[in-house]
Amino acid sequence: MTPLRRTLSKLPLLQPCARVVRFSAAADGEAPAPAATAVPAEASSESSPPIDAGSSIRKPISLWPGMYFSPVTNALWEARSKMFEEAGDAGASGKAASPESELVPRSPSRSRTSIFYKFSGDYVLREQYRNPWNKIRMGKLVEDLDALAGTICYKHCSSDDGTTRPLLLVTASVDRMVLKRPIRIDTDLQIAGAVTWVGRSSMEIQLEVTQSTEETRDSSDSVALTANFTFVACDSRTRKSTPVNPISPETEREKLLWQEAENRNKMRKNKREERNRDAKVEDLSRLQALLAEGRVFCDMPALADRDSILIRDTCFENSLICQPQQRNIHGRIFGGFLMRRAFELAFSTTYAFAGVAPRFVEVDHVDFLRPVDVGNFLRLKCCVLYTELDNPAEPLINVEVVAHVMQPELRSSEVSNKFYFTFTVRPEALNDGLRIRKVVPSTEEEARRVLERMDAESCHTSS
Repeated sequence: MTPLRRTLSKLPLLQPCARVVRFSAAADGEAPAPAATAVPAEASSESSPPIDAGSSIRKPISLWPGMYFSPVTNALWEARSKMFEEAGDAGASGKAASPESELVPRSPSRSRTSIFYKFSGDYVLREQYRNPWNKIRMGKLVEDLDALAGTICYKHCSSDDGTTRPLLLVTASVDRMVLKRPIRIDTDLQIAGAVTWVGRSSMEIQLEVTQSTEETRDSSDSVALTANFTFVACDSRTRKSTPVNPISPETEREKLLWQEAENRNKMRKNKREERNRDAKVEDLSRLQALLAEGRVFCDMPALADRDSILIRDTCFENSLICQPQQRNIHGRIFGGFLMRRAFELAFSTTYAFAGVAPRFVEVDHVDFLRPVDVGNFLRLKCCVLYTELDNPAEPLINVEVVAHVMQPELRSSEVSNKFYFTFTVRPEALNDGLRIRKVVPSTEEEARRVLERMDAESCHTSS
């Protein structure tokens, strides 16, 4: 049996990933052939056999969902499926997975994985990631980031001898995803990442999107986006949290990333403790100040500031029934799909608010509070929570998306996810006289949500 390490070693290489995403049609279940090696039709003496429309169903059932997502997500899930297959073979041969007491520390380099997008030459691939303005479709890229982070977690938890414990690794949160510079759709792109911090059952993964252009000679300048994902390991049978392999940073860079992640986790714990305390007097005064202008809108609308707008007047929403094609390899709705839907709703809401196509700045935070299953009735509610107008050259628009899982038969609705995004508008629009309005709450509940996000942002800035 091929060792697990040999299987995993294929992922970090750039060319195999390019081969995966650059493909031509194949017949009768054959593997897709690289576009670069395809024989031109005029040079072939025989006509090609007809394409079997049902050939794809001969894939393992666990890989069917990947066919409905991007080729990158599909490739990552196929590689992850091989880990499960080899673990199953090892169990059949009598090998036992390592018990929790024998969890061996792993270096970040062991889980490091990268994937390559050859946008410069693969027009089919480029078309899947192009938005209406001929720029990168960020929602699709966010979807791939979640899939890559999950694969990195599996590599960290897998064993060298082809065995692995029955783990279910789920996205718990996205702490920060910052766009450092615009991403081009016609230039090759690479995403790379590794596990940088490990708790008892949680892991933090840092991902970097890099894109080299003529303007970015230095490798540090080629980093276009950074993201921090947190995954939690659960036992696949009991669904309870379970310990994972500790991490052992080796290089100075790995130690620095570990320390940064440690500080973030301490800050999150402190914030949770603060939420459990009674509201302070100064928080109440801030709350009243936020509500003052909203009360004018509600009680004396004719006298309200025309450069302001109520939160409730910025809202948009959409609903969907979660389909089997949107599930991940564990049978639940793919977290990357939820992030993409939330991002695209936030983008649309900001577009309607600003009057021009917005520019993405960052994902501030994402919480995965409960799993979403196939067949769930999902409702996404979006609003502009507040704006930051201190810098006239770059006004910031902070957007909230809340996902609710509804069960009409039980007359129940439960929050499954919370997403927070920041957008701005392009300088050309501001030069043409565009003005971004101030957004104000009209209820105490809205004001508390605004204060919570403002405090979270100030913590990020100070750290």
